[in-house]
Amino acid sequence: MHILDELAKRDLIQQTTDDEGLRKHLENNIVTLYAGFDPTADSLHIGHLVPVLMLKRFQKAGHRPIALIGGGTGLIGDPSGRSTERSLNSPEVVKGFSDKIKDQLAGILNFDQGENSAVARNNHEWLSTMTIIEFLRDIGKHFSINYMLAKDSVESRLENGISFTEFSYMMLQSIDFLNLYEKENCTLQLGGSDQWGNITAGMELIRRKRFEQSEEEAEVYGLTVPLITKSDGTKFGKTAGGAVWLDPEKTTPYEFYQFWINTDDRDVLRFIKYFTFIDFDEIEALEKELANAPEKRIPHKRLAEEMTKLIHGEDALKQAQKITEALFSGELSSLNAAEIEQGFKDVPSVAIENKEIALIELLVEAGISSSKRQAREDINNGAIYINGIRNQELTHQLTEQDRIEDKFTIIRRGKKKYFLIRF
Repeated sequence: MHILDELAKRDLIQQTTDDEGLRKHLENNIVTLYAGFDPTADSLHIGHLVPVLMLKRFQKAGHRPIALIGGGTGLIGDPSGRSTERSLNSPEVVKGFSDKIKDQLAGILNFDQGENSAVARNNHEWLSTMTIIEFLRDIGKHFSINYMLAKDSVESRLENGISFTEFSYMMLQSIDFLNLYEKENCTLQLGGSDQWGNITAGMELIRRKRFEQSEEEAEVYGLTVPLITKSDGTKFGKTAGGAVWLDPEKTTPYEFYQFWINTDDRDVLRFIKYFTFIDFDEIEALEKELANAPEKRIPHKRLAEEMTKLIHGEDALKQAQKITEALFSGELSSLNAAEIEQGFKDVPSVAIENKEIALIELLVEAGISSSKRQAREDINNGAIYINGIRNQELTHQLTEQDRIEDKFTIIRRGKKKYFLIRF
């Protein structure tokens, strides 16, 4: 299947600048293409995944992707899709962010694949060496103010105000496309739908510069992917705890797995198309599973498996599944300390110094029961579980057997109220 036909079948094409021209270009060449990622944080989040995976899809189809890290543009701030000005980070912070994002991209794209190996570039390399005179003479003269004002990313900000700094972002991104075109024969830029104006501006700059130098036409293309939305109207990639990050220190593999497995039934098949490389025959089978037995959540599990393995690897996937199963079954003693840290990251946590504390005292000190009298009632009524096992001994004294790796004890009160005791 032609890469464009596959992308269309997965509903991953929002716009192309020339569908037929791009189709022939991809058929006749190993095409170098790029997508840019500004380092606005020390990690990518799942909102970045579609363009990253688009690069991977083109690579699997035999083309050569460039992951462009915006070490230069990240110092300026993209106004696209925003109603207010971005806060600017220091050069040192942006460099640190850039290095971490490069490592994350290397974990997803194949940087060691011969002729079509992916490469990472950083636009700080060329933007930081350009003088203001060069910028105004060589770039600025090719952009009319009227042309820039008509772009959605600028027009939508005029009412609330836009600084010249962010107004110039379009030209800086255009320089990226020009530089990659001239030095690496990059002829296709990918981006989210909010990047359409920036992409077409870059194409226009290349054509003007090419004609200025040789009076020849430049063959360049742009393709955008749709904005990912959720059927319930909430923003994709956000949870009660904030963004879902690719960095396992910010979003644990267990939390990452849970995000995908909790996908709404109305979204799960769509997300499988967007984010995974599962073939269409299996997607059709998963669609039937969802229709016939929605309570089994088979497509949701498949989505969670694929995404967790892709971003965090097979071992992290197995660990996330183990934690999930332990929490579902209540057999928590099978978990080790690292798994406890992941699975109980968001439950109330209490540090206790006395390792040999009586259960009644622990329940009161940790705020699990409101008083010793209540603690006795809770124990008598069978409402207290230690590491998943019901305990009804009023005289029970916690021992080493009640501590997981001598670090944690998990107390459950009732059906769902968990407490993590740290020693």
